[in-house]
Amino acid sequence: MTERLPIYAIEADIIERLQQHHRLIVQAPTGSGKSTQVPQMLLRHGLLGDGQAIILQPRRLAARLLAARVAREMEVPLGREVGYSIRFENFSSPSTRIRYVTEGILLRQMVEDPQLKGVTAILFDEFHERHLYGDITLARALELQETTRPDLKILVMSATLDTRLLWNYLQPCAAVTSEGRTFPVDVDYLPVRAGGGLPVWQLAADALGRALREGMEGDVLIFMPGSYEIQQTLEAVRQLPEARGLLVLPLHGELPPQAQDAAVARYERRKVVVATNVAETSLTIDGVRLVIDSGLARIPRYDPNRGINTLFIEKISRASADQRAGRAGRTAPGRCLRLWSAQEHWERPAQETPEVKRLDLSEVVLTLKAAGIGKLQAFRWLEPPSTEALVHAEELLTDLGALDHNGQITTLGRKMLAFPVHPRYARLLLAAADYRCVPQAALMAALTQGRDLLLRRLDRVSGQNRDDLLGEKAESDFFLLMRAWNYAVRHDFRPEACQRVGINPQAARQVGPLQEQFLRIAAREGLPVETERVSDEALCKCLLAAFADRLARRVDMGTLRCELVHGRKGVLARDSVVHHSPLLVVAEIREVEAADKTIQTLLSLASAVKPEWLRELFPEDIHQKQRIYYDATDRRVYCEACLMFRDLPLETRKVEPPPLEAAAPLLAAEVAAGRLTLKHWDHEVEQWIIRLNFLAAHCPELELPPLQEADRLHLIEQICHGAFTYKEIKDRPVKPVVQSWLSPAQQELLNRHAPERVDLGNGRRPKVVYAAGASPYSAVRIQELFGIEKTPRLAMGRVPLTLHILAPNMRPVQVTQDLAGFWREHYPRLKQELQRKYPKHEWR
Repeated sequence: MTERLPIYAIEADIIERLQQHHRLIVQAPTGSGKSTQVPQMLLRHGLLGDGQAIILQPRRLAARLLAARVAREMEVPLGREVGYSIRFENFSSPSTRIRYVTEGILLRQMVEDPQLKGVTAILFDEFHERHLYGDITLARALELQETTRPDLKILVMSATLDTRLLWNYLQPCAAVTSEGRTFPVDVDYLPVRAGGGLPVWQLAADALGRALREGMEGDVLIFMPGSYEIQQTLEAVRQLPEARGLLVLPLHGELPPQAQDAAVARYERRKVVVATNVAETSLTIDGVRLVIDSGLARIPRYDPNRGINTLFIEKISRASADQRAGRAGRTAPGRCLRLWSAQEHWERPAQETPEVKRLDLSEVVLTLKAAGIGKLQAFRWLEPPSTEALVHAEELLTDLGALDHNGQITTLGRKMLAFPVHPRYARLLLAAADYRCVPQAALMAALTQGRDLLLRRLDRVSGQNRDDLLGEKAESDFFLLMRAWNYAVRHDFRPEACQRVGINPQAARQVGPLQEQFLRIAAREGLPVETERVSDEALCKCLLAAFADRLARRVDMGTLRCELVHGRKGVLARDSVVHHSPLLVVAEIREVEAADKTIQTLLSLASAVKPEWLRELFPEDIHQKQRIYYDATDRRVYCEACLMFRDLPLETRKVEPPPLEAAAPLLAAEVAAGRLTLKHWDHEVEQWIIRLNFLAAHCPELELPPLQEADRLHLIEQICHGAFTYKEIKDRPVKPVVQSWLSPAQQELLNRHAPERVDLGNGRRPKVVYAAGASPYSAVRIQELFGIEKTPRLAMGRVPLTLHILAPNMRPVQVTQDLAGFWREHYPRLKQELQRKYPKHEWR
């Protein structure tokens, strides 16, 4: 069976290239056999020596199923020569030669064993999906190969690759390509708006019914985004009369292994498999002739609400849609029915955004720090993340105590690596060990990893059910979730009982197994996992340790407004049970649109906090600080003595009077910005400053100091010195302070060469107007200039005074810097005109 797989057409090329190069790109279509056969080729041709081949898979389900398939083909027990290691589960042994792992597993192994002893080859499968840990592990493997493990073989395999990007990154390397073997697939779309608002599972069932009525042959693969949508689709398909006799099976990562195996097994009967995108690339389901594609997937993305990476249902890219369609053409011509319009198809992105561009990086940054990577920007990124994402990750890890303030990993940070969860929840479990409440903390962590447990707000549930769930006033919204889950357990997760009080029964079922997995790891790491009765206070302290960067202080107890660490603000959710505490920590922060269309930051999943806990858990982050600020309403400076947690004030008290040396700059800033006015800072003062700057620019040898904006602010501070209210400064004298900028001798030079008034020599002394960036000028009536032949000059004779020559009605008739030319060329004509209009005035 395996000899007929298309990958064998390039087996000789793969072996030859690997014997010459230790880096190889293998491009082969989905279903060609690369995931299962290439590792066996390496083993069979002796390229592994005595070592192991590790095949990185993006998904746990694929890693397990592929390992099982290879073990069957090699006729060996799973877990011996062929095994797998996934999150929370290791099914391998020292004799394992071919081991399938998920990407984070290998990166953690490289931290524990930097030399990867016993590993001969690493195969990066389905690399086109560009998972974060795949990118990071490839970079680490290349560094290892270039330093201490030149014998390490690195293969990057995919159906569709950005070959140029990867080729440049891996140099020097070789590449081989398999054309594969595919059959044509006809692709049909829904007409525009044909869905009519139906849920996607009903659209899929309707499409299947039409295809069956048209005589469709072969098996069917239906793509849905998650287990909930898969279950709804199964129910809708089973209601179809046309589907009678068909075997209808689910396939997703939350199923038990037996159910997963059943979905990919061969049967005499035709089958319909409803799967997540795990069936898009890694796994081949034989016999599929029809693909029905919802066009949706659960895409890993950073969830700013919970502060962790999670899965969001989103539209897939065109590349993913093509991968899915190709599943119908593996054994014969097939058909793909896309549950969206052709117009919408071309509006979708061509490719998925790499995870490094859309995920929170704190978990992987912690792993890199543990591996000795100091400067993250200098790391060998295939595509670098944003600087903001790296800064945020380091800031969070520092807040959690995983990194010190120099960016180095701490002992606590290394312990956090034992838990394959977001660092927040690793910190929660480690804190729980100190307070001997690990089982309860594991439950809190499990409650937040999947879909929301609550379908609606429980404070709207009435009657005895509400009393059962809410109980008395709680110290944490997490306790409400825990009580809700215990309620679901007591009622055996029965849908009618759960839905009556607003609990999602499917989400509730997933919590227990996850809690048990956390407890197994905790026990392996030596944490106390015995169930004990613990106080609410102990659990709240653990939550504070995990979410200290989300500590919030109520602005006042009359509102729900809060201030948070790092200068953020928000509003506590009305349905929170923690309305009685002035200090709290929140696990969820989300932005919502208020009724007035403004965006409001809503704080939820809150837990009460006492100030003394901060001293207990974070003594180095508690400090005293003086806060001096200007109050625009009172128009005065205030001073507060603040007890701070990081940058969040916990307690404040007024200090009177405020420090005067600090008050003056604040008042001066308000004056400089124009929000406060000094009564005596008038036109005359501004003219003096412009005169000074004019003369300093034109006569540098006088060495007069110009007065710039910063100097202006300094002078205003002098005026404000000793005051802390606007009332004290508004009538203060200004001109003496400003003129003190110059010595008496310098002031004499200023008055001589940039005077306020210019002497015309005929007894007239008109005022000079100075303007920044323009020539000084005087406005003079024509009669006042009789007998004056030369234009007055300023700045040691270097700048002619511009004269605005006025008629008797005080309107300008000429603007000139050449008074002699005016008398000669313009005055005769003007005299005739003006003499007729003003015969009583003197005209020469």
